[in-house]
Amino acid sequence: MVSISVLCIIVESGFKPLSCECTVNPNGLLRIKVYDRATGRIDLLIPCVTPARLTTVRAISDLIGELRTELRAGRRAFAG
Repeated sequence: MVSISVLCIIVESGFKPLSCECTVNPNGLLRIKVYDRATGRIDLLIPCVTPARLTTVRAISDLIGELRTELRAGRRAFAG
């Protein structure tokens, strides 16, 4: 199992050159924000991602791939 802190580091590194913040809310859900640091524009905001299924590097990589697809589609949120 991957710890939450390592999980967030992996997620945050998956969106370069954009910036990404992965934080944990009091309920234990992840909040993922992908944005342009220079302009502050938020490109993707996912407020509630359950980390329960993100137990392997493969699962985390799949999530990053799904979110990149959403970014390319121009969507601001992903319901998953």
